[in-house]
Amino acid sequence: MVNLNSSSKVLTEDEIHSLLPNIELLPLIEKAFTLYSNSQVQLPPVTELNFENPSGDVHIKCASVKEMPYYVVKIASGFYENPGKGISSSQGLMLLFDSETGCTSAVLLDNGYLTDVRTGLAGAVCAKYLAPKNITQIGIVGAGIQAQMQLKYLKTVTACRKVSVWARSETGLKKFLDEIDHEYWDITSTNHLQELAENSNLIVTTTPSQEYLLRKEWIKPGTHITAVGSDTPHKIELDPALVAHSDLVVVDSIEQCKFRGELYQMYNHQLTPKKEVVELGKVIRDRSLGRKNDTEITIADLTGIATQDLMIAQGVYETYLK
Repeated sequence: MVNLNSSSKVLTEDEIHSLLPNIELLPLIEKAFTLYSNSQVQLPPVTELNFENPSGDVHIKCASVKEMPYYVVKIASGFYENPGKGISSSQGLMLLFDSETGCTSAVLLDNGYLTDVRTGLAGAVCAKYLAPKNITQIGIVGAGIQAQMQLKYLKTVTACRKVSVWARSETGLKKFLDEIDHEYWDITSTNHLQELAENSNLIVTTTPSQEYLLRKEWIKPGTHITAVGSDTPHKIELDPALVAHSDLVVVDSIEQCKFRGELYQMYNHQLTPKKEVVELGKVIRDRSLGRKNDTEITIADLTGIATQDLMIAQGVYETYLK
């Protein structure tokens, strides 16, 4: 492969996979949120393409941080009929540039993998700072790549091994159950989402649904919900009344969530939150802004911010250089 210039590096997905075990990933993603909430970031609005037949969406995100050596441009897509064709639903790449010269430092041909990883890590960060102390059951809504990623990284922040998973697709659910680590997880599947919701106090929603799935009346006191699927204005996973009723709503970006995600959908239904919405980066810096007790219902609305992409892309590239 011809380099883009004499110093540019092109990393394949296999090379990226081999580098990730050498990186402390969770602190990188925590830093991505705190940097954003400290106003040290340039983060333009998301550029988006939506497709109907087959169903899919493409996001272009970019970010730079003061005094950091690189900036990032990321293209990521989700085409939801791909698994039936034997292709991952997630695709894309990340481009890392030198902040002083604009020269291309690295092309990360990750096929969307790093986006999946950083989203899974974000779910773990939310659980670390917002979940109740005693997690009795984890509920996973959806059975795709992101459902797997959420469980992979939840291992690092909770001792709970009991999991219930729900998905619309029986084929997808079977594939998920075939691939999951049954020696580690005590996992069951259910066809009844209400049952999952009523018996779980840490729930992660991972679907591209355009109709809400979790209803307000199903969620018991003390539950934390991390919603990662609603990353466009058309997607919704949570009953807007549930978002408004919750004791605390935490978002990755207040500005970005005005235009996409569960908070956007709540406002779109002419509802308002109980309390002031807080950014995750501020909760990481000051835990007193987060969960107050184990009876509160808390929600994390994650629409995905490009500082996550910058931190993970830089981490991969700098590890490669070593």
